[in-house]
Amino acid sequence: MKNVVISGTGVFTPPYSISNDELVASFNAYVDLYNAEHAAEIEAGTVAPKAHSSSEFIFAASGIERRYVMEKDGILDPTRMCPHYAPRADDEPSMMAEIGVKAAQEALAMADVDAADVDLILCAASNMERAYPAMAVEIQDLLGAGGFAFDMNVACSSATFGIQTATDMIRAGSIKRALVLCPEITSGHLEWRDRDCHFIFGDVATAVLLEAKDIAQNPQFEVLSTRCATQFSNNIRNNNGFLRRAHDQMDDRRDMQFMQNGRKVFKEVLPLVAKHIAGHMEEEGQDPTALKRLWLHQANKSMNDYIGKKVLGREPKPEEQPNILQDYANTSSAGSIIAFAQHGEGLAPGDLGLICSFGAGYSVGSVVLEKL
Repeated sequence: MKNVVISGTGVFTPPYSISNDELVASFNAYVDLYNAEHAAEIEAGTVAPKAHSSSEFIFAASGIERRYVMEKDGILDPTRMCPHYAPRADDEPSMMAEIGVKAAQEALAMADVDAADVDLILCAASNMERAYPAMAVEIQDLLGAGGFAFDMNVACSSATFGIQTATDMIRAGSIKRALVLCPEITSGHLEWRDRDCHFIFGDVATAVLLEAKDIAQNPQFEVLSTRCATQFSNNIRNNNGFLRRAHDQMDDRRDMQFMQNGRKVFKEVLPLVAKHIAGHMEEEGQDPTALKRLWLHQANKSMNDYIGKKVLGREPKPEEQPNILQDYANTSSAGSIIAFAQHGEGLAPGDLGLICSFGAGYSVGSVVLEKL
């Protein structure tokens, strides 16, 4: 059985950033327009008025200060509150494929590997730009990669589930190299007009290159073990899909965008994740307090602080549990990989770290790594 290493990572950061202040200014302008338009119904009590948001509320609720997006003006337009993407012809690269390729190229360069020598492209993301052909196959074509490619969707846990899938294939000998890509254009399925969630998400693309250890030229970390688990819940969901028109639901229904019951998610997911990590480490005969770095899913600072304390048995030091959501916001499957790519330095050979992502499903995936 082959040993598996991570030898390259890549992060594509979109060109536009939206601060909390910018976001709040446009959201509050939208609220004023809405309340004015529905003044009579609000006065009669048949329509509830919308409330203003604030930068202080956003930061206290999430730890987010800004987010990157692929298009800014449409989001900040109070009469639109949605990104505006120019349509692309069928013979042009799709947006997800384009940003996935950019992240992949960084990972390949770090590992000193040619795309033609990659055997698997796995596109793991929370929302695909289309149902078919697979985004991964388009990325494979654009990169000039070999082998085969397929898409995977486990929402926010897609990256760790993808790493386990690729790792298992390399260990079994069916492939030698794999790229796990997480192109996330979350701005397209976020409801920017909802005060409870309009600040949560940002866009990004990440890449992780995994290789059989015996052929890697620049191995960075060895994958010691992986674990994935799911438990059904629809407290985080998106009800859009190809059956929408068959239900005669062509109107702008709220549940066709990102939906969550935040309080239930917070209450139910945290113990699930903490128990999952503890069980993973125990099964591998490893002490969780020996972990030198936790690269956690970047959804909410309070959630990460809770998990870090549970796993380590104490308050984590900032370098032990790095956060990137203050700059990137929640980027779904890509968050833990951004943290890993940007905060993988400072570890000594033999040090242990853990990538963990969790979210809709419920789903949770963890990857134990050893610094080489």
